[in-house]
Amino acid sequence: MRVAVDCRYTRLERHDGISRFTASLTAALARQLGPDDELVILVSDERQLSMLPELPHAVISSPTSVREPFVARQVNRLRPDVVFSPMQTTGSWGRRYPLVLTVHDLIYYTHRTPPRDLPAPVRLLWRLYHLAWWPQRLLLNRADAVVTVSETTRALIARHRLTKRPVTVVPNAAGVPEARERTRPDGIELMYMGSFMPYKGVDTLVAALHHLPGARLHLLSRIPAAERERLTQAAPAGSLVVHDGVDDAEYAALLDRATALVHASREEGFGIPLVEAMGRGTPIVVSDTAIFREIGGDTALYFGVDDADGLAAAVRRLTEPGEWERRSAAGPAEAARFDWDASAAVLAELLRALAAQGGRADR
Repeated sequence: MRVAVDCRYTRLERHDGISRFTASLTAALARQLGPDDELVILVSDERQLSMLPELPHAVISSPTSVREPFVARQVNRLRPDVVFSPMQTTGSWGRRYPLVLTVHDLIYYTHRTPPRDLPAPVRLLWRLYHLAWWPQRLLLNRADAVVTVSETTRALIARHRLTKRPVTVVPNAAGVPEARERTRPDGIELMYMGSFMPYKGVDTLVAALHHLPGARLHLLSRIPAAERERLTQAAPAGSLVVHDGVDDAEYAALLDRATALVHASREEGFGIPLVEAMGRGTPIVVSDTAIFREIGGDTALYFGVDDADGLAAAVRRLTEPGEWERRSAAGPAEAARFDWDASAAVLAELLRALAAQGGRADR
């Protein structure tokens, strides 16, 4: 079986969510395939290879190119038995192979502000794309199968009748840290890892600091200057620690001395920071949404969406005797449910089934 994975959404210097999903799942998929199988990665810029596992590769046009609707004509020349894309927008016109597309979430149908780092024409198309359901249905129904990263998103896909194709859950995951003993940290040190899009609820995290005297909130991701100034003005003096980006080692060290990782998002497709924190024995305090319940189970503490008072009360609960220790100890087992090799095994089974059906002409 010859598998091609579309890795053109990989970042050049630092992974975002889609980029990390692509690189990690591709590496695990390579471990799942047999000696007679071949995996080739598709990139649009050879600099992307430094962020990906060392595998045979081919260079094709960019996913933001005007050639994208017909990119399958370039992929056809590689003669793949099946192609997997970690996005749903990979072009499919003219393909001669089975195709699997991925839907991570449906966030931008209710929160239509596109990511700020996209070019202006792409942001405009992004907004137009999310004004109605039919463009998504058109793309997904042109595939042979659809993958998503959580049961929560699979349920939403079914609710909105987005595709007639079978939908398989291939869960997102995080790296597995070494086992370690944790002790309750001094004070209240809260960590936030995520973007500053409005739906992320960072304002709720900041507002909760007014109910937690002496607590500090660490903002770990890169942050626009204007947003940094606004949040600093809204927080109690000295309560906000802005890191403006951390590497993996810094992130791990901060989690290891954190009281909790906090997240107030109104909607997500998954929640990798939750898995990362639990895996290191850091309790999580998160908004009460379906996806965070799916990930955090009984290990997390929950508060109502946009409820800063409820967030503060949940954090204070961690200061009760034995509460922090109990949730810290439960975290690694909860996080272990999300494993790249397990996810890749599910994907490999799907790809084998499609490849066995033989080449598919464009629908």
